[in-house]
Amino acid sequence: MKIIIAGGGIGGLVTAMRLHQAGFEVKVFESVEEVKPLGVGINLLPHAVRVLTNIGLLPKVSAIAVETKELIYANRFGQFFWSEPRGKFAGYRWPQFSIHRGKFQVMLWEETLKTIGAENLKTNCHLQSYEEKGNKITATFINKETGAVVAKEEGDILIGADGINSVLRQKLYPNEGGVVFSGNILYRGTALMKPYKTGSSMAMIGSMKQKMVIYPIGDPDAEGNQVINWVANVREPEGAKITVRDWNRKVEKGPLLALYRDWKFDWINVPEMIEKTDGGIFEFPMSDRNPLDKWSFGRVTLLGDAAHPMYPIGSNGASQAILDADALALALLAEKDVIQALVNYDKERVPATAKVVLQNRQKGPDFIMDLMEERFPAGFSEAEIPYEELAQIMNQYKQVAGFDIQSLNAKT
Repeated sequence: MKIIIAGGGIGGLVTAMRLHQAGFEVKVFESVEEVKPLGVGINLLPHAVRVLTNIGLLPKVSAIAVETKELIYANRFGQFFWSEPRGKFAGYRWPQFSIHRGKFQVMLWEETLKTIGAENLKTNCHLQSYEEKGNKITATFINKETGAVVAKEEGDILIGADGINSVLRQKLYPNEGGVVFSGNILYRGTALMKPYKTGSSMAMIGSMKQKMVIYPIGDPDAEGNQVINWVANVREPEGAKITVRDWNRKVEKGPLLALYRDWKFDWINVPEMIEKTDGGIFEFPMSDRNPLDKWSFGRVTLLGDAAHPMYPIGSNGASQAILDADALALALLAEKDVIQALVNYDKERVPATAKVVLQNRQKGPDFIMDLMEERFPAGFSEAEIPYEELAQIMNQYKQVAGFDIQSLNAKT
């Protein structure tokens, strides 16, 4: 069986390696001319790391990532109200990682190149159209700049792993319309600073009105500094007109420094972190799409952000794409009839990811931030923290997202 993948991002590349491991012929077509280490930090949860481990990538990931020890939550005054160990420190069989998205993608590209060969990993090939005839499907790719046809590939399956603005999704759902804006703007950057807390702690500060997420994505250097990834989440005023932009748009530090000027705590100085940010601050209106009832049509299917773009809450975006890759490979191994195999893939992943998309719209685990802000707007005492209620919310999200410890540790 020959499988064509449109899109050489994280989802497309992991899918290529997982399908190759399962014994299928794979060819990947990436839209950009050159894959560069773009972006800032992302997180890989234990259920995704399990898949990467089974493909043989754990040593490569470990070498460029920070293993997350704990997740901590604090209010806008820097007071902690929740902490929990993560990954292996919580008893999972697999670690949780914080990693630079660009470095991760370049590593995946290099490993995919070794695995399937340069002849099966093409750049500058943007999906234009496809045609299904009998038991085959032909995909046509163009140079996005010139519009010239650069490749026509025949195979048994076409996978759209081409991101939130997927060409393939648009062809399957031509009347869907644009992405859905959340009303929140994300500002992302990295700063070289002294470690905080354990040196591998992920921290969530504030509430959904004004939030800051921080986590290290590099080990300390000779001077004891490490790269801290930060994401500021700012709620836009009602009625603000925001256009959905490319996440590479840069903005100035000034407005953010003013917004976070009082966030100076004994464990992290947020204004200092923003001030020390090197390489630019990137603005991205937080957006997703409504869940679909169906991804697979005949010999065509969707995967990753093309299938289920979601708010970056709960560290699940890249992880869910990696789970898609594994589920698709298992579906194709279990069922010889290609079209039925894709139906089975849908049955597993469409409802599972829809729950995560919708839960993230309801703030996911970060619901506890708003709960604490609403109940204790001026701060709280240790005795006032509703630990049992917070634990219930956190555990429920783990079950929705597929990484509750009992279920996951039972897998191989």
